[in-house]
Amino acid sequence: MLQIVGLVIVLFLVGGGLVVTGGPATTQALPFELALIGGAAFGTVLIGNSPDVAREAFAGFGRAFKGARWTKADYGDLLGLLGTLMRKAKRGGFVAVEADIERPEESPVFQAAPRILEDAASRTLICDAFRLMALDLADPARADQRMGAAIDAQLDRRLKAVGALNTLADALPALGIVAAVLGIIRTMGAIDQDPAVLGAMIGAALLGTFLGVFLAYGLVGPIAARYAQIVEEEAGFLDTIRGVIRSYGEGVAPSLALELARTALPPRLQPDPAASPQAVLHRAA
Repeated sequence: MLQIVGLVIVLFLVGGGLVVTGGPATTQALPFELALIGGAAFGTVLIGNSPDVAREAFAGFGRAFKGARWTKADYGDLLGLLGTLMRKAKRGGFVAVEADIERPEESPVFQAAPRILEDAASRTLICDAFRLMALDLADPARADQRMGAAIDAQLDRRLKAVGALNTLADALPALGIVAAVLGIIRTMGAIDQDPAVLGAMIGAALLGTFLGVFLAYGLVGPIAARYAQIVEEEAGFLDTIRGVIRSYGEGVAPSLALELARTALPPRLQPDPAASPQAVLHRAA
């Protein structure tokens, strides 16, 4: 919501200033200049990135305004899910959770946390970690190493998308200059016109430079910065999964593993103590 308010303020002030000072010719040229610069910007993202990174970068525009995916309630569901799995594994061995980790879409444990079940990265991280610990009980660190590699790969892909947005922000002023040069070329072709006509054409040409700088520093740059914050915050969800399972693999009691993870979260994301470790384990008993 805060980002939408900021966007409205920026567009109102800058757009209003453009309407007041630009005149009819500038206003008429605005759609063409936006299409030219926007189309070129879209193409540069496609040229400089793989399809997956380009898709992630374009999705970053929406994610910057939507905010981070995981909420306080989601962290509570996560601790509940992990607590149930650890409790079952402690009582009946890893064979007790085999059906849950092999077919999570059919597992009542995962179905109790539908948002985690729908998220491929989180679901896969949990299932793979328990599967590796079941296959190699003597070396639980192997599962931790695999979780670390999976998180790094996920984070690397999304940070590349952030980098693509930053590169786009850096390129937009230059693309604005290109649009302005095209406008000047058009103006030079009409050099025999009246000064009033030439003035309007030059003003419309300079609109390209204005738009390039405005889009770079007023929109795309801030969006890239916000998206980077979201990527970092959402990576914390995967780090919480890793921390709980690592502690459990090292022999820490499930209740303590959950409490350590809960207290490590930012205060605004911490589930209530009564709704996390001890309560989770009691429900799973």
